[in-house]
Amino acid sequence: LALNPWDVVLCVSGTIISCENAVVVLVILYTPAFRAPMFLLIGSLATADLLAGLGLILHFAFVYVAPSGAVSLLTAGLLVASFTASVGSLLAITIDRYLSLCNALTYYSERTVTRTHIMLVLTWGASVCHGLLPVLGWNCLGEPPACSVVKPLTRSHLIVLSASFLAAFAAMLQLYAQICGIVCRHAQQIAVQRHLLASSHYVTTRKGIATLAVILGTFGSCWLPFAVYGLLGDCSSPGLYTYATLLPAAYNSALNPVIYAFRNREIQKVLWAVCCGCFSSAPPFRSRSPSDV
Repeated sequence: LALNPWDVVLCVSGTIISCENAVVVLVILYTPAFRAPMFLLIGSLATADLLAGLGLILHFAFVYVAPSGAVSLLTAGLLVASFTASVGSLLAITIDRYLSLCNALTYYSERTVTRTHIMLVLTWGASVCHGLLPVLGWNCLGEPPACSVVKPLTRSHLIVLSASFLAAFAAMLQLYAQICGIVCRHAQQIAVQRHLLASSHYVTTRKGIATLAVILGTFGSCWLPFAVYGLLGDCSSPGLYTYATLLPAAYNSALNPVIYAFRNREIQKVLWAVCCGCFSSAPPFRSRSPSDV
């Protein structure tokens, strides 16, 4: 096959994604203090994005080095499962942040841990099921007209995935709107109780809204083009459009560690310790708040 520059870009992107998220996974695995629900969800997100990056690399390798129809189904299933788990983990993080603000006094209870485990099981269970569908026969290798804009996925399968991503974005939008309202009320109450100036309340509120805008703006700009195109496109659509919408979706996995992991102060402390060569066993601590908002 002639080398497609888009495939090269995806492979390079997959390498960057894998390296970034491998750092996050290793930090969480080898730091005993990172066993709180928030870090479990961040670890789930990093694991999903790590698998997505590896899937992009394997896709390139098996297309140009050792092409095989059966292996292409496996790599397609891996990518479907990992991207679905990534979006599901983002939704789980949003739910966790919302519940942490609504139930701040009981957040560090055993009930929260149980709820987190349930969300992880549901997220990865649904993701694995989606990823197994192409391998188990729901593919278009034997019926090319049924193909979607992403071969070998059928159009009906991609429509289900795209609708699921849009539903996840709508749920995140609704939850973060409520989070924004809670943060504004809390900031106003604190300002009144401490007799702070109105400008302090304004700065706190603006910072929270800016953080929410970055989170939702990043997810929407990365995934919405591909989700909408997956609903509207078919096998006759130009391949250029598929690459142009799939690449931003892949970049979301590169931005997730920056937004959800590297901004966390506890993770920053461990990374600085590693960089300074003084990493031993991290001292026990607990995040001051499960939400960065």
